[in-house]
Amino acid sequence: MTDTPPSDDRTTDEIDAADREPLFDRIPRRDFMKAGAAAGAMGSLAGCTSLLKDDDDSLASASEVGAYVPPGEHDDYYAFLGAGQSGEIRVYGVPSMRQLMRIPVFQTDSASGYGYDNRTSEMLEDAGGYTWGDAHHPRVSQTDNDYDGRWAFVNDKANGRMARVDLEYFETDAIVDVPNQQGTHGACCLLPDTKYVFGVGELRVPMPNDGRDLDDPDAYTSVLAAIDPETMNVEWEVEVDGNMDNADSGKEGRWFFATGYNSESGVSESEMSASDTDWVKAFDVPAIEEAVENGEYEEIGGVPVVDGTRDSPLNDGDRPIVRYVDVAKSPHGISVTPDGKYAIASGKLDPTASVIDIETLGEADDPNESIVARPNLGMGPLHTAYDGRGHAYTTLFIDSEVVKWDIEAAVEAYPEEEPDPDDEKESPAVVERISVHYNPGHLIAAESYTADPQGDWLISLNKLSKDRFLNVGPMKPENDQLIYIGDDDEGMKLVKDTPSYAEPHDASIVSADKINPADVYDPADYDAEFVGGEDSEITREDGRVHVRMYSMRNEFGFEDVTVQEGDEVTFTVTNIERTPDILHSLAIPEYDINLKLAPQDTREVTFTADEPGVYWMYCAFFCSALHMEMRSRLIVEPAE
Repeated sequence: MTDTPPSDDRTTDEIDAADREPLFDRIPRRDFMKAGAAAGAMGSLAGCTSLLKDDDDSLASASEVGAYVPPGEHDDYYAFLGAGQSGEIRVYGVPSMRQLMRIPVFQTDSASGYGYDNRTSEMLEDAGGYTWGDAHHPRVSQTDNDYDGRWAFVNDKANGRMARVDLEYFETDAIVDVPNQQGTHGACCLLPDTKYVFGVGELRVPMPNDGRDLDDPDAYTSVLAAIDPETMNVEWEVEVDGNMDNADSGKEGRWFFATGYNSESGVSESEMSASDTDWVKAFDVPAIEEAVENGEYEEIGGVPVVDGTRDSPLNDGDRPIVRYVDVAKSPHGISVTPDGKYAIASGKLDPTASVIDIETLGEADDPNESIVARPNLGMGPLHTAYDGRGHAYTTLFIDSEVVKWDIEAAVEAYPEEEPDPDDEKESPAVVERISVHYNPGHLIAAESYTADPQGDWLISLNKLSKDRFLNVGPMKPENDQLIYIGDDDEGMKLVKDTPSYAEPHDASIVSADKINPADVYDPADYDAEFVGGEDSEITREDGRVHVRMYSMRNEFGFEDVTVQEGDEVTFTVTNIERTPDILHSLAIPEYDINLKLAPQDTREVTFTADEPGVYWMYCAFFCSALHMEMRSRLIVEPAE
């Protein structure tokens, strides 16, 4: 479909307004199917800003919203997106979908100097020394089931690592290489107060993986790792049957849920897909803690590992530490509803989602009795988010849709609604569908992981873009699409396409007023000694040279630094600027040095001056009119 060309007699204001109008406002949406339980009345939502109506404090109508944020104005939300194989977190503003920042996590980044100073390079080396990572699931820390703006955590799907990002400075400050795990698929906080960050181990390996049981898949296992968010130490692990996939926490501190596949303990596709069902694993965290306290574990890889397999003695008593709930084959995403009442697991290979009643889970003799609904949603359900008004939103990978459905209506329809994979009849709980482009994986609604979702914006993270953008060659961008979900009468509205670099996964959307980033560094936050304007000095001892110097607009603390061939040289450099957004750096390309220095920041780098000659040191950030003249010489004298 093509747009009708505008008439030549439009006013300038009319032309400007049309140009700002999202393309999707001018394209008729597909007919939406609305059946069964219609959307209820909208309740007022705390925390909404520009989308609130003046008359009744309810959310704005779909016809009134768009992604346009005027120059000089700010977005209402931060969106933290796991950026996949780039090993970083991308930060968007919502609703504009403008990329605000890229936070490097699992691999070096020359723009920020991450991995080039002593502290961050040592952090990456101590966490395994890998050259790349796969960042999937950013989750922001919470207090009382609400975002507290302190940290974001993200997993490395490739290398079994977990990282912590300091949201005061928007930089990675800790990474742990999780013992006994290959493929950490999931980064979820134990709520309500982020007592643990859980790393969900996906790939099964021998325990310990030291050369024994190489060809005995029955001896392989995967583990759930509980990480202390303050120290980033792994406190304990639980081994389970089968592989694990995605995960989420209950709201009251007891339950943690993970989907799983390969209940067959196979190693090939045919072996892993032989069974008709797999499990949701429900971890009873206080019961696991009690087992650890009682010494009911085996220490493997320096970590207490508790046996949570189905045949474990710890699962024989009145309070099993892990409950195995039968669900459709190879479930994928699982998420807990904002009220903490249900955990909803998506079928992936089955058109249904399994709704688990959390309150009954601990009391039922058979954990399968806790399944209270299995609505038929469509082909390829993967992940579910919430609006806080009783609706769930689930991505359908095969149908290329997001389906909106009423949770309680699905419960009321069960078990009379007998799901049948061959029956194309949708659940009466389905309220609406919207096409996305194309093949959505994760989705996230504003503050959906908290107890109080904002109910306005949703992002669908689509794996394919096909013809949505200019052709950039065989490797196409993916497509993050912004959808307005705040109007239950007019329905969901597709507002914006945003190309993204491969391969993004999950995201978290946080109200802007819950994040409080610093404008300049606090020198007390780092071990490196602050070098003031009068403190520049060079010390020499036994072939080691320590250069302490400041940087400011147009100059470094020394015009020349002379060392001997073979010296071990350490530069400690401070940006003494106090004005926000005035960055400097110390770049010595021939020695692969690139220190980024924000205002009041101090960084250190150590290297061996092994090549005699003259090497220019310069600032790589354009900081003033005399930026090009901001340089010094590193003189390396030949050894005698």
